[in-house]
Parts: sequence; structure tokens; C-alpha cells
Amino acid sequence: MMVVTSFAQDSTKTSPLSISGSVDFYYKYDFGQSKANNYTSFTNSHNRFEPGMASVKFEHKTSKLDAVADLGFGKRAREFSYNDDGILAAVKQLYVSYSVGTLVKFTAGSWATHVGYELVDPQLNRNYSMSYMFTNGPFFHTGVKADFTIGKSGLMVGVANPNDYKYVPDGVLNKKFLLAQYSFTASDLFKLYLNYVGGKTPDTSKTNQFDIVLTSKLNDKFSFGYNGTINAIQHWDGAKNSSAKSWWGSAIYLNLDPTSSFGLTLRSEYFSDKHQLKIPTNSIDGCKIFANTLSANFKIDNLIIIPEFRIDNSSEEIFTKKDGTSTKTAVNVLVAAVYQF
Repeated sequence: MMVVTSFAQDSTKTSPLSISGSVDFYYKYDFGQSKANNYTSFTNSHNRFEPGMASVKFEHKTSKLDAVADLGFGKRAREFSYNDDGILAAVKQLYVSYSVGTLVKFTAGSWATHVGYELVDPQLNRNYSMSYMFTNGPFFHTGVKADFTIGKSGLMVGVANPNDYKYVPDGVLNKKFLLAQYSFTASDLFKLYLNYVGGKTPDTSKTNQFDIVLTSKLNDKFSFGYNGTINAIQHWDGAKNSSAKSWWGSAIYLNLDPTSSFGLTLRSEYFSDKHQLKIPTNSIDGCKIFANTLSANFKIDNLIIIPEFRIDNSSEEIFTKKDGTSTKTAVNVLVAAVYQF
């Protein structure tokens, strides 16, 4: 992080304004020689070098107020803000927070979701490619929320636009969503987050998503995380909402850091879409996917090099071989470079 110093009165004092960010790019090769084998965010390519995102975050902090403008430019940012057009897609986060003492904080604006384990900024993840749970959202919320801290526990409640809408267009149903989170931090050894988001979507469907995240740092060399989520959707048939149909996922993240400059992460994820809410198939039973991703992290000062091997196995033939026939398995490798400042 770079701190901007102020010379107006005393050059020894630092400004409350800080600037941080990152740039990243990657190369990916799919052994089926098809980018159609990708069903997750940000790496939909084959045999190409591609920029990811240039990101810059401005944060101004005082004792009670915190204002953030977090901007991103590139394909990754555009996919993250998929409901926005033009320059509006560059706004990843834009909010103001006001703290009442140390126990209560109010926030208004647009911020990254509390749901899930992974984040849009690549330097904050150990794997470069994304999980199925992250891909199926939500990505961010726009509204107001309140955070309460009680000892080792935290509680967040909020009201927001429909998921992933910063600006709700005229003519689009704008029912409000309810947000909630309970967190418990015993120590680095155990942290728990219970998350919820629910409401009526612009197509008048009802959605309720429940999510859990666990993290644990056993020592300086080994840590792990867990994410489980279920999303129940009641579609509108023109007269009423139908019975709930759902998709769900579960993933574990195993992290090994032999040295401060080298680490390994294995992500194993199971994603179930029985009702074909996210991935259409020819089977009435939808599909179930077991995806394993092994990533190395080589750190050179502010630069992270991430070579990655990924294999996705599906219960149905949703992937493509290089001869054009269908298969249940997709394999790819990629190498990413992420520079943070």
C-alpha cells in the first residue's frame, strides 16, 4: 500500500488518504482446445495471453469516517459489474462508513458481497481461477448496512438493491434485498461467518441464499478454509411463485507455505445444479461437478506468479474434447502474474 504524505503543515505527518491496487494478466491452455469448457468467472479463454484487471483503490480515513472509491478496468472488472454499461462498470466499490465508537458502524453505497470465500481482486485469492460458488454470486450490494461488534462476535444487517445492481434501470423491478451476517472470531485458529441474502429479483423470482465460511490458521505453514452455500429460487410463472428449486456448493481450501516466498493451495469444490438453474444439460437430473485446482504462489517482492492446474469432472457431458465430441472432464493449465501496490 502506498501512503500519500502531506506537506502543507508538517511533512512528518501522513495524509488520511491511501492508494492501493493491482494489475494482473494470465495465459491459459485448455486441453479440449475450447473456451466453452469454462463455466466460471474471469478465465474464459484458450491459448491466449489476456489482461485481467487494472485496479486502484482510494481510501480516506478519519477517526469516524471512511470513504472508499475502488475502481477496476479490464475484462475482469467488466464481468464483475455485468449489469453496468460503459465507464460505470469500472466502479467496483463506492461507499462511505461512519463509526459510532468502536462497536457500531454504518455504511452507505456499493460494496463487495459478504457471501462466499473468494474475492474479485486476484491478489486476495490463492487460486487465480474462480470457484463455481463465486461465479454464481452475488458479487456486490448497493444500499445501507449496519455492523455491530460485541466482544468476539459481529453482526451485520442491511437493505440493498437486487444483487449486482448499482443502478437499477427504469422498468426493472426494484424490490429490496435483506442482507445479514453473523461472525465469530475466537482467534486465528478459528473464524466463523454465517451469511444470508434474500429478496425478489428483477424477474419477480424469490431467492434466499445461506452461506457459511470457516477459516483456520494452524501455524505459519498450514491454514485452511471452507465455504458452503445453498441458493433456493422460486420462479414466477405469471400468477404465483413456484416451489423452491436450488443449487448448492461446498469447497475446501488447503494452504501450505513452506517459505515466505512460496506456497501451494488446493481447492476442492463440489457443485450441484440438479434443477439446471445455472448449467443447462440434456439430463433431467441436471449436473454435479467435482472441480480440483492446484495453484502455486511464487512471491517476488510485490509480484505473485501463479501457475495453476485444474481438472473439472461432471456427472454429465457438458465439456468438449478437441475433436468436438462431448466429455465429462475438462483439464486446463494457466500461468498468471499479479502485481500489487
